[in-house]
Amino acid sequence: MQIFDSHTHLNDTPYAGQEADFIQQAAALDVVEMAIVGSDTVLNDGALRLAQQYANLSAIIGWHPESAKDYTKATEATLIEQLQRPEVVALGEIGLDYHWDTSPRDVQQRVFARQIAIAKSLNMPISVHTRDALEATYQILKENDVRDCGGIIHSFNGDSEWLKRFMDLGMHISFSGVVSFKNAHDVHEAAKICPLDTMLVETDAPYLTPTPYRGKQNQPGYTWYVVEAIAQLRDVDPAEIAAATYANAHQLFKLGAV
Repeated sequence: MQIFDSHTHLNDTPYAGQEADFIQQAAALDVVEMAIVGSDTVLNDGALRLAQQYANLSAIIGWHPESAKDYTKATEATLIEQLQRPEVVALGEIGLDYHWDTSPRDVQQRVFARQIAIAKSLNMPISVHTRDALEATYQILKENDVRDCGGIIHSFNGDSEWLKRFMDLGMHISFSGVVSFKNAHDVHEAAKICPLDTMLVETDAPYLTPTPYRGKQNQPGYTWYVVEAIAQLRDVDPAEIAAATYANAHQLFKLGAV
């Protein structure tokens, strides 16, 4: 079985100096490839460094809504240059976060739309963060014709109706450890009906640790438990979920046929 963690933060502080160990631990759980996701200057640089160092890692770089207030013409110029490096497979994570509101909402919206335009110009998919902002996220994606570049709703946390609305825009849906949580009923229902050719899996490590390790620090290898949770919900073999999501990641990220 081969699993692709489509969204992880191995570039974050908890893993510093231990990246090789976590990559080895992931491989022991069949997680053989992963996308390392940035969100600002420091984490973007970290994602690029790891993707250059390890052949089975790819980079996703962009400006997170929490950091949108720091997005400038200079940072945009750097981002555009970095996005054209061969190890970069998507622009992200970008979007809206109305939970923390660390950047003004109008600034988040402007920076989100601007990065969608950049992704379209580079024919590159996007990885979208949305928290307490599903409707506003949907409207910006729709108004900016996101189908032209495609992308991912990362760590999907909506119900089956939101699943359908985002899929209608041509977006892939990525499930994180939330799908293993006992009371995440909306996400369970979405995972049951999500078409396999639209589905991805992720950890969002170090966050959202899946059952049975909930409450502890997450790690990329735990994507295995996300796959297992989805398989249980759909009453299928985990290998079926792993194979489909692995192939989808390769196709979306233009990594070659499986």
